Parts: sequence; C-alpha cells; structure tokens
Amino acid sequence: MWAPQLVALVDHDALTPRLYGRGPSLVDWAEQLLAETEGELVVVGASMGGYAALQLARLAPERVLGLLLAGSRAGADLPERRAFRDQLITVLERQGVPPELATEATAAELIDATKALRDRPDATGVVRSFAGPFLLCVGGDDELFSLEEAREQASLAPHGRVCVFPGAGHLPSVEQPDRFNDVLLEFLAQWT
Repeated sequence: MWAPQLVALVDHDALTPRLYGRGPSLVDWAEQLLAETEGELVVVGASMGGYAALQLARLAPERVLGLLLAGSRAGADLPERRAFRDQLITVLERQGVPPELATEATAAELIDATKALRDRPDATGVVRSFAGPFLLCVGGDDELFSLEEAREQASLAPHGRVCVFPGAGHLPSVEQPDRFNDVLLEFLAQWT
C-alpha cells in the first residue's frame, strides 16, 4: 500500500509496519508499534493506520511529533458502522476471505482488525490535545469520511488543517500517490 510513498521517502527513515496480525485491539497495536520503534516519530496513517496513529499519540504524546492521517475519523464507530463490521465478521467466520478482497491477510487477521476498528475508543480528545502539526487528508469523493466531518475534526486540533484530494475516495495515498507524496514531503519538511 505504501510502495509509492517509500519511493518518495528515500531520504527519510520510513517504516511501514504490518498492522494485520496484531490482535483485536488498537491499543495493543499501538503498544506493539511503540515497542518496535525508538525515539520521536512523525506518524502517517491511512484509514485503519490512522486509527492506530491516534492511539500512538494517545499512549506516547511525547514521542509523536506530527500526525498525518488520511480518511481516519477520531470518533468511535457509529451504531450503523458497528453493525456493518459485525456482519463482515460473520461473513469472514463463515466463508473466509472473499475472493474479491485483494489481501494477503488471513480471515483470522481480518476478523481481529475488524474488531479493533469496531471497538476503537473515541480519539477526539487526542486530536484536541495534540500539540504538534496535525494534517488530515481527505478524498473529495470519500463515501466513508465526508469533507465536512474532516474539516470539523481538523479544527479541533491546535495546529490542525485539512488537505482535500478532489476526485479521490477513501485512500488518497493510493488513488493519487504523486500528489499525496508532494503533500507528505511538504509535511515532513517541518522536521528537516
């Protein structure tokens, strides 16, 4: 997923940890990621990775210098989204990974990840208290995370801002990698 960004980040010490296989709790994921890294971090996460990034900032705010999130809301899942995730878990339990899903993750890993997303704590307070630069990238055509919601969320952060990717959906880093790379490099330039 991050291959186009790694090409752009040759002058940076970039890590792209695998999130699948870390269990059914975003807090556990964040604890594992913190144990696997040292020092200060600028954390970039898209969708599920953004939720993990918010947990990193919750658990170790002194280590997280900046946050760049794409398609990641700070709030917990709404009831209808939780119901969708419950249905997905049932399908994965009964049928395994659907063939149309292009993933190397196992059904068990997808079930755990879905539970982690479904049960994630509200991170609105993390955004409000985050002292570093906070950039929220959102696709103009994202059906899961609206531009209005993204603007409202970014306004909560003391140093928050939004970058809109017109024509992109939920993953602007995948759908518009060249533009995303430009935005990412500009964001990282604050620390070089």
